[in-house]
Amino acid sequence: MNVVEESAAGSRPVRRSAMRTISGVLRGNSTLGLLFAVAAFALALIVRFEVGRILPSGFPYITFFPAIILTTFLAGTRPGVLCAALSGIASWYFFITPLRSFALDGPAATALCFFLFIAAVDIALIHYMELSRERLSEQRSVSSSLYEQQRAMFAELQHRVANNMSFVSSLLSLEQRRVAADPASAVAVMEEAQRRITVMSRVHRRLYRPEAVEMSLEKYFCDLCEDLREGSGAGNVHFDVDMDPVRLDIGKMMTLSLLVTEIVTNSLKHGVAEQPSSQIGVMLRDLGPAGLELTVRDSGPGFPDDHEERAGHGLGSRIARGFAAQLGGQLAYSNEDGAVTRLVFPRPQPTAET
Repeated sequence: MNVVEESAAGSRPVRRSAMRTISGVLRGNSTLGLLFAVAAFALALIVRFEVGRILPSGFPYITFFPAIILTTFLAGTRPGVLCAALSGIASWYFFITPLRSFALDGPAATALCFFLFIAAVDIALIHYMELSRERLSEQRSVSSSLYEQQRAMFAELQHRVANNMSFVSSLLSLEQRRVAADPASAVAVMEEAQRRITVMSRVHRRLYRPEAVEMSLEKYFCDLCEDLREGSGAGNVHFDVDMDPVRLDIGKMMTLSLLVTEIVTNSLKHGVAEQPSSQIGVMLRDLGPAGLELTVRDSGPGFPDDHEERAGHGLGSRIARGFAAQLGGQLAYSNEDGAVTRLVFPRPQPTAET
């Protein structure tokens, strides 16, 4: 008994799938839909002639209504209307008295009006039912897409939080070594660590806001630079952000954001802090197959002559080089009417999700 029930239950999805396939073919090809309507009418007419021998009078439409309903359900509204029109004409001519005539008296007119009303109601109900089914299918598709997007973002969020916690742990370890080497710098070291963690928190919140999905890269970094200016109190600095419309995944965006934050913060502290009016430019260029080029320049005095040597010992420089390595590039420094930091890194490979 259970086997029979399971078999019957298992066959229902197969039948539904077959019906949807047939309906999809008929609705997708208007010619096939109209031919199906003609075939359904012809079959209904033949069956009506056959059963007419055993039916009492007064049932002219008994085989035509099922044909109209089936045609509308499978092939759509237009084929359903065609089947209804052919069925009405045939019923009028063959099965409504006077037979084999298009004479229209009172009873005939009443019968035809009854047929038209029932056929119109059937077609309209099926039509609006199909519209409701399509809307429901679209809503399910949207819901499924949103669910997959949220699931992917949640997984990425977990991964990014884990990476950030690892970064914070490494940062504190580096700061601990600095304190151990120079205990008098403990307060300054802790303040610097707190600043970096606060900036990372801001970047994290900004990246995972819902509107960040649709925000352009240039607008995102304009807001980020504005945060850095407000946080540093450098009201004398003007930012010029110019970025090509490049798509980056959240992981690359997080790393690039932290790298830009580190470089810009260094410029705010050492490059332009003493100037009454200064400028910092942040640019991202699409180099095609060569990858992407990030350029951060300021209008300050430039790097000192021993910058390359000092950069190997400074914590900020080591952190910046680490972010550059995560992006797959290496930082280059130069003086061009101010300090210029460049990074060329590979273009992110598109994934199945993007």
